Amino acid sequence: MLESYSRAWCEIDLDAIAHNVEEIQKLVGHTKIMGIVKANAYGHGALACAQALTRCGIEIFGVSSIDEAIELREGGIEADILILGYTPPRHFDKLAEYGLIQSLVSCAYAKKLEQYGEANDVVFRAHAKIDTGMNRTGIVYQPDHKHFDELKDVYRLDHVRVEGIFSHFPVSDDLGEDALSFTKRQIALFDEAVERLRAEGIDPGARHIQNSYGILNYHDLGYDYCRPGLLYMGVTSDDAIEINSAPDFIPILSVWANVSVVKWLKPGETVSYGRHFKAEKPTKIATISIGYADGLPRLVSNQGVQVLVHGVPCPLVGNVCMDQCMVDVTAVENVQEGDVVCLVGEQNGHKMTIDRLSRLAHTINNETLSQIAARMPRLKKREQ
Repeated sequence: MLESYSRAWCEIDLDAIAHNVEEIQKLVGHTKIMGIVKANAYGHGALACAQALTRCGIEIFGVSSIDEAIELREGGIEADILILGYTPPRHFDKLAEYGLIQSLVSCAYAKKLEQYGEANDVVFRAHAKIDTGMNRTGIVYQPDHKHFDELKDVYRLDHVRVEGIFSHFPVSDDLGEDALSFTKRQIALFDEAVERLRAEGIDPGARHIQNSYGILNYHDLGYDYCRPGLLYMGVTSDDAIEINSAPDFIPILSVWANVSVVKWLKPGETVSYGRHFKAEKPTKIATISIGYADGLPRLVSNQGVQVLVHGVPCPLVGNVCMDQCMVDVTAVENVQEGDVVCLVGEQNGHKMTIDRLSRLAHTINNETLSQIAARMPRLKKREQ
């Protein structure tokens, strides 16, 4: 077990990223990987994950914002960085200063970049986003309204150099008939837009559309890049969702905390805010030094979630507090202050998954992981 000054921490198995990247590459063949490290790499630590991905040969990263991109640059990442989201015009200067690639969220936005570039003698690097059905950002290219003239316009700007084109899947995780039809229509629209650009003598640049489930379920599209996020971290959004492949991923994250107090409750005594747990018999309770401010969802309170104490599954009881939670350890001998508890990961041959927490919190692993607090140290796992 690693040492930490904190009373709760994460361990990140950065070495397992290489294995997961290999599993992704098996699915997508010659398509290159764009490492998505937005939201602090979904809670895993953006810079450390980017460094590990760099060692795997990844040459381009995707982030959500200018802040995230600058963090990588200042951390020593020299590879291409694509900002997938919106950068306010007041920060256009940073795009050039840090050598970043900006996604064009609309034609009007691209023209703002052009105006700034012309006024300041700057040429911006960019990827054109087209909206094939997500209806979030991008130049609209859908069956009844194909704004192809706008797409051509952004490629012909003088101070915005468009080096790629991409779109996004909203239901690539769904293998139902309607979702399959919708996603295949998106692929057809994307391909059509690319071919129309080529017919106009325009090089569309690097093409990418596959998110994590796009990789798992539509892995043979043959585009230039794919955009895995959770996959290189060894997990999917929901373990229960059927997928059209069978990769062998290794989860890279585990979560640990210390026991701070052990006490016995008499029958009738209660635990935590709201007094939702009442002891029906003499019950040994261990207070664990982790709470919802660390990223343990309060919604899992009184839902039957278990943690590992001395490798024994023990139920969490009462409401999760901001910095602490309580566990029934009656079945475990010799529990004492300072003992290490496993909330996610493996201890003495037993496993607890992040997916279990997400299901009981009625959400997906993307959210549960990305809400792990900054105050939780991310420690590099060592061989035990």
